[in-house]
Amino acid sequence: MRTIARKAKIEYGDFQTPPELASAICRKLVTLGISPQTIVEPTCGVGAFVEASARSFPSACRILGFDVNEDYLRSLSHRLQYLPYSDRILIQRANFFEFDWQDLLQQANDPILVIGNFPWVTNAQVGALGGANLPPKDNFVGASGLEAMTGASNFDISEWMLVKMATWLASHNGCLAMLCKTAVARKTMKHLHTMRIGWSRAAIFGIDAKRSFGVSVDACLLFAEFDPDRLLDDYQVYDSLEAERSSWVGHRNGVTVRDLNVFEHHKQLRGKNPLPWRSGIKHDCASVLELRESNGLLVNGLGEILDIEPLLLYPLQKGADLANNRALASKRFLLMPQQDVGEDTHRIQQIAPKTWKYLEAHSSYFDNRKSRVYKPGIRFSIFGVGPYAFAPYKVAICSLYKKLEFRLVEPMHGKPVVFDDTVYYLSFASRTEAEQAIFLLSSTIAQEFLSSLIFWDDKRPIKTKILNCLDLAKVEAALALA
Repeated sequence: MRTIARKAKIEYGDFQTPPELASAICRKLVTLGISPQTIVEPTCGVGAFVEASARSFPSACRILGFDVNEDYLRSLSHRLQYLPYSDRILIQRANFFEFDWQDLLQQANDPILVIGNFPWVTNAQVGALGGANLPPKDNFVGASGLEAMTGASNFDISEWMLVKMATWLASHNGCLAMLCKTAVARKTMKHLHTMRIGWSRAAIFGIDAKRSFGVSVDACLLFAEFDPDRLLDDYQVYDSLEAERSSWVGHRNGVTVRDLNVFEHHKQLRGKNPLPWRSGIKHDCASVLELRESNGLLVNGLGEILDIEPLLLYPLQKGADLANNRALASKRFLLMPQQDVGEDTHRIQQIAPKTWKYLEAHSSYFDNRKSRVYKPGIRFSIFGVGPYAFAPYKVAICSLYKKLEFRLVEPMHGKPVVFDDTVYYLSFASRTEAEQAIFLLSSTIAQEFLSSLIFWDDKRPIKTKILNCLDLAKVEAALALA
């Protein structure tokens, strides 16, 4: 029973809001001048926001609480019997993904406040559990076919819910006040900006998720007051509900800017770099393809000792190796079945028969890969491979680490180094070109420009979309004039 309960908690992203936090948020909304006639809590759980809203907004004529969990609603209904304001409260069982929220809002009296705490879980996590608590598959993030296949289509369910609710609420006199992960809040604001949904004011207020929910994640209150006649680009960010000073985040030409002041100072560096940043190899078969040298022997991730030709083996640096400058000590290798996406791998039978026999013996590991990025009909295919992967010199950075430190990577064991997909890199034919790129990327103006675009609390803060915003030719020109 405990396992079933834990699975349900994960599937529904069930983090109940402590009453004291719900009350603090309502007090904050009062100081912001929010005075709703109708309050809606779409996933009210045990009712912390329902009760706090009733106490904080005495002028609200209707407070509506909905949840899919009947046990939570029974508990809330029992408590409401003893509260003086229960005549304004209506609770109802409803599944967020099936309920007609547009119709509800259409019948409600403005101003409307939608408040609460949506599930803290991704669609991939629910899918892995075999759960059904999922929104329709409408690719609401607008991911391209390639992005969808390489992971961009994975999203927090709360992100989908926030965007949908904001879309429905935008035509009303109302506002949204929702607890969520900070990264989700930023993505939601970017969606609203892209969809041209106007707000008169918006802000992110940091909260202590460890204290309130027992989880180590950057979380916040997302607040947005809608106005269809105003299309703003920027919003404020506060460290806490009590903070008085804020910074400004904004959207510029499709990119979310963390520090607008610094960005505006260096915006002349923005452009399209002639050399695109690439991601390392994606293969989803580490136990078979990632090898290491141990006492002169080649060993795979299954602990098997290999006897294969060295022809298709290339020195491998993983993101952690790169970030911690362990390049020279690396004894990792990657077996590369292809040199370009879509290349027929049957050639391996002729050029490296022992390698082909090894791959065939482990074909089940490849067959069980779920990503659609691997070319159907091509055995042992990988992704993120092309002529650029085999250039001798590279300038690389780990996308997961919280620092802008670029490294020059030279050939090892007489071969070019390849990377895993946590690394982004530029390719060069000569060491001189690579050293010049390192010099430009390490300059103060380049570092400040890139830092203004990076949100260091993201799981993968450094992204190719950000790196490709910096035009190294413009950096070189700016340095020459300094």
